[in-house]
Amino acid sequence: MSTFGNYFRVTTYGESHCRSVGCIVDGCPPGMQLTEEDVQTQLTRRRPGQSAITTPRNEQDTVEIQSGTEFGVTLGTPIGMRVMNKDQRPKDYGSSTMDLYPRPSHADWTYLEKYGVKASSGGGRSSARETIGRVAAGAIAEKYLRLAHGVEIVAFVSSVGNQFLFPPTPEHPTASTNPEFLKLISDITREQVDAPEFFPVRCPSKEATGRMKKLVEDFRDRKDSIGGTVTCVIRNVPSGLGEPCFDKLEAILAHAMLSIPATKAFEIGSGFGGCQVPGSIHNDPFIKAGAAPNGSEKTSGFPKPRLTTKTNNSGGIQGGISNGAPIYFNIGFKPPATIGQAQTTSTYDEEEGILEAKGRHDPCVVPRAVPIVECMAALVIMDAVMAQHARQSARSLLPPLKATRPAGETIPLLAE
Repeated sequence: MSTFGNYFRVTTYGESHCRSVGCIVDGCPPGMQLTEEDVQTQLTRRRPGQSAITTPRNEQDTVEIQSGTEFGVTLGTPIGMRVMNKDQRPKDYGSSTMDLYPRPSHADWTYLEKYGVKASSGGGRSSARETIGRVAAGAIAEKYLRLAHGVEIVAFVSSVGNQFLFPPTPEHPTASTNPEFLKLISDITREQVDAPEFFPVRCPSKEATGRMKKLVEDFRDRKDSIGGTVTCVIRNVPSGLGEPCFDKLEAILAHAMLSIPATKAFEIGSGFGGCQVPGSIHNDPFIKAGAAPNGSEKTSGFPKPRLTTKTNNSGGIQGGISNGAPIYFNIGFKPPATIGQAQTTSTYDEEEGILEAKGRHDPCVVPRAVPIVECMAALVIMDAVMAQHARQSARSLLPPLKATRPAGETIPLLAE
């Protein structure tokens, strides 16, 4: 459906070439300062037309907050946000050939099979325009998480085609054992990712950026496309987030990331490379955690963890629950389906023919996917934080619970 989340609920609306796209955010805490500027930053990072290796569609993606705030402060009521489509060209999809064929690897055929009707232009709800609502909502979640818990979310491009930032090696089949990768995710900032020397690829290495940019340009010039991966790290995540069994934190992250258009893969922590190392290397031993900030044993309503892990092959999640270490994961994006080359395919009437697609499309989506990944991660963590706050608030009203050992010694059963 079009709604995501339980406590912080987001419903998006709009198609690729309709009048506007946007969202309704329900459950945002009241009393937080919020203006369009807070949301616009991420929408601007996501918008098309940023460079020669993205779609030339020129949308400013200017957001308007319609409800849920007064005098720049959230009211706790639903927040409505709208972005007008200004540079849509539905006529590009109404040519004598485009309306006869389901485009290869697009959702034209599957939407028609499901609904019996489909949007006549663009990808409809399967278009990347739909992600505007996600990004707008995620920007709100990010601000709350940053103010309330100091959470930092940073994503970057880690590969394009066969060009990698950290290619697998016999010594490090998974980046989780590579000291250079671990240092990067502990320090990387959005300002660095968007620095001129790394733009427009958004890969935090000048040398790797050059290789990736050239590869995208080569495919663009051949009227083709190429895929890649985005890596995301979430720092300062409170421990205890996530629900056992079916709603494990990594399962909800996977759900969120694989709902983004063009995604094909998700791996967290050591990922597939971790399958190639023995348990003696893969296990994350526990060690005493450092002192809490300012000597406080509690930060932002959550207890300060007494333990942390020496390594982080788990990617910050164990048993489906956050352990306080940085959470990091990779998302694989396929090559954009629309290419300029003529392709042999079938018409809706089951006759073989040649389709040469028109329209304006990215030769590689990963640079623009970076803020989408960050905002979807924020929605997941925000929902998990609110669920845990509700649980701990209810628990705090009860008297302390004690357990008795066989010898008669009493110990706290739960942390106080």
